[in-house]
Amino acid sequence: MTLLLGPPSSGKTTLLLALAGKLDPSLRCAGEVAYNGFPLDEFVPQKTAAYISQTDVHVGEMTVKETLDFSARCQGVGTKYDLLTELARREKEAGIRPEPEVDLFMKATSMEGVESSLQTDYTLRILGLDICADTIVGDQMQRGISGGQKKRVTTGEMIVGPTKVLFMDEISTGLDSSTTFQIVKCLQQIVHLGEATILMSLLQPAPETFELFDDIILLSEGQIVYQGPRDYVLEFFESCGFRCPERKGTADFLQEVTSKKDQEQYWADKQRPYRYISVSEFAQTFKRFHVGLQLENHLSVPFDKSRSHQAALVFSKHSVSTRELLKASFDKEWLLIKRNSFVYIFKTIQLIIVALIASTVFLRTQMHTRNLDDGFVYVGALLFTLIVNMFNGFAELPLTITRLPVFFKHRDLLFYPAWIFTLPNVVLRIPFSIIESIVWVVVTYYTMGFAPEADRFFKQLLLVFLIQQMAGGLFRAIAGLCRSMIIAQTGGALFLLIFFVLGGFLLPKDFIPKWWIWGYWISPLVYGYNALAVNEFYSPRWMDKFVMVSPLQH
Repeated sequence: MTLLLGPPSSGKTTLLLALAGKLDPSLRCAGEVAYNGFPLDEFVPQKTAAYISQTDVHVGEMTVKETLDFSARCQGVGTKYDLLTELARREKEAGIRPEPEVDLFMKATSMEGVESSLQTDYTLRILGLDICADTIVGDQMQRGISGGQKKRVTTGEMIVGPTKVLFMDEISTGLDSSTTFQIVKCLQQIVHLGEATILMSLLQPAPETFELFDDIILLSEGQIVYQGPRDYVLEFFESCGFRCPERKGTADFLQEVTSKKDQEQYWADKQRPYRYISVSEFAQTFKRFHVGLQLENHLSVPFDKSRSHQAALVFSKHSVSTRELLKASFDKEWLLIKRNSFVYIFKTIQLIIVALIASTVFLRTQMHTRNLDDGFVYVGALLFTLIVNMFNGFAELPLTITRLPVFFKHRDLLFYPAWIFTLPNVVLRIPFSIIESIVWVVVTYYTMGFAPEADRFFKQLLLVFLIQQMAGGLFRAIAGLCRSMIIAQTGGALFLLIFFVLGGFLLPKDFIPKWWIWGYWISPLVYGYNALAVNEFYSPRWMDKFVMVSPLQH
């Protein structure tokens, strides 16, 4: 476990991103990053290593255990079966017979595709999250676990899968020193027990936290000043003429000793006058230090790829079959629908209330079919039907925006492709849309006095359902484009205003200027309204009175 230290803007985050293979492809960089002799383009670094930022992004409605279970199902804990097979082969060659209990435990942690695996329980225990396993993570609107526990959940999402290399960027942000110590202590156990590798950057860690690390990397002005065992770092700076005071934390000393402003106070060589030693001089001196010489000798010998087992790195983009990913995503989406059931119940109740109000406004006893003027009243009723069912999908806007940060995180970590996230989101809302469509049409159709034929009743039911599906897709698209609630409300209102202005409702199609007519044809409201109007006004009771008169022209 290695601690990455350095003053602000020294390049810590850039180094972590480079090692994780997450740098912007357009950024030019020298050198090459390799894992076991394999360059980044020969395997999948996003599945082999994970970059963990200082912000915790989780679904607030899910519990800690549910969050880790979903992560395990997407990453495929079953990929550890390759390592288990290799271990069994080597034990057989060496004549070792494993204990039955240990063998059973190893096989249980390697099971794939189950909703709750022993690997999840094992991770919860190591991270000390078993006490809050059934508590929701929480967010700004829901009370959940503490900040320190959220940091551990973020780490747990990665280590529950096959990832063995973690790059953690200032995870102590917003935490007190005691909580940071507890988290680092848990990570130390993971490294030593699970043979993992962690490179973690911390800002001013406490002395007890500093002592937990095995190695230190000191970065300043984009150059490595020291890289090696923690025990030799003070010896290196003493050889340069600087000494850490007795009551000064080693981490604070290391971050200040390369600074031009703070360096002089640590000068300890009384036989020589102080002079400022630049970062470049420190870097050159380290290369002549015995730790630097050992490191250079080690790196001078290229790593033999044949010594690396196939299971040490991940070579497939997705470790789990599409079927298992779909099942996990459907289960997660259904769980979130149940947790947000109030939204869907309230939407249905709201629709019933609006339908009852609309039925009294457009009451059939006052809705006649005598002449053209009566037809305009029906046009208003159909337009109101369109608008109500259109805005019934507005709830998708905040729900989608809330889920986007988690989706982007999972997508970047290659948990699943984008369509795996989208498909359950759309499919599982269809039953609710069917219920809402039935409620609206049953309450309003005959009460408003629309065409009495049964086939036209079911056609309007189908059209209302399709309008709701269109509205849900439109609001989800606006949420995906805008990505924040403020921009989505502004941009969404702009889209809807354009659709209404150019949709032929305020200005007939023939009066729309030619340079704006494209807006008429791309407006989804046009097609929904035209279909509703055709279904009503092409009924026999209207056709008998207005032969060959198209209501779409009025």
